[in-house]
Order: sequence, then C-alpha cells, then structure tokens
Amino acid sequence: MLKPKKIVEKDIDPNTIGSLALAYLGDGVYEAAIRQHLVKGGIVRPQHLQGYATHYVSAKAQAGLITKMKELNKLTAEEIAIFKRGRNANSYTHAKNTSISTYKLSTGFEAMIGYLYLSKQYDRLDNLIAWCIEQVENGENNEKRFE
Repeated sequence: MLKPKKIVEKDIDPNTIGSLALAYLGDGVYEAAIRQHLVKGGIVRPQHLQGYATHYVSAKAQAGLITKMKELNKLTAEEIAIFKRGRNANSYTHAKNTSISTYKLSTGFEAMIGYLYLSKQYDRLDNLIAWCIEQVENGENNEKRFE
C-alpha cells in the first residue's frame, strides 16, 4: 500500500498527462457535477442518489453521450483528439456489465472531461456537462445501443 506523502500542486500541461490519469480525473469531475446537480435538484435521499446518478455516469451512458456528441459535431478537433487518446489507452480493467468497446468509449469521454478541467476550460466543461444532463433528462441518450 502506498503511504501518503506531502504533495505540492503545480500548474501542468494536460498534454503531458497520460490518458488514463486524465480519465481518472475526468471521472471524478463529471461525477461531482452530477452529484451536485442531483442534490440541488432535490434528490437528497442516499438510497436514491446512486440510482439516479447511474443514468448519467455509467459507462453505457457516457458511451452514448460521447457518440452523440461526435455525431452532432459538438466537439472541437482538440477534444476529439483527447477522446481518441483515452479511448485507445491500454487499461487492465473494465466496467462490470458492459463490453470492452463501451468501456473504451466511456474512458475516452472521461479523459476529455479531465483534459478540459486541467486546461482550465471551465466554461466549455460546464457547457458540455449541461448538454449531457439535458440529453439524459430528455431521454435522448440512447444507451441501449451500447449494451
């Protein structure tokens, strides 16, 4: 087990960070945004929060969202490049109850979110997350394609 050590944060170039580290960060950033949305939206019972969150943050949901973003040309060339880096990264694990291809799409989605966060593109990040929330809540995210 790794022992905690004193870590000094510094600004870094997100292009120098590995895809899986970007995805790790992006997973947390996206999850926190969804949790905030749910709590501020009145979903406060612990037993309901995880059930609602799954509609937004599951690998299947994220794969559907990133696929739709690409189909609608919602992503910049830079975002697509980061997504592809994350999608193509070699991971030694994958999500339960989902295919490897779905997991790879969701890893690319998370890498893109992590990249936007680290590169301080907060307005763009907020816009994409708001778009994702809208798609899920309007039932327009067809995650069935990824089961």
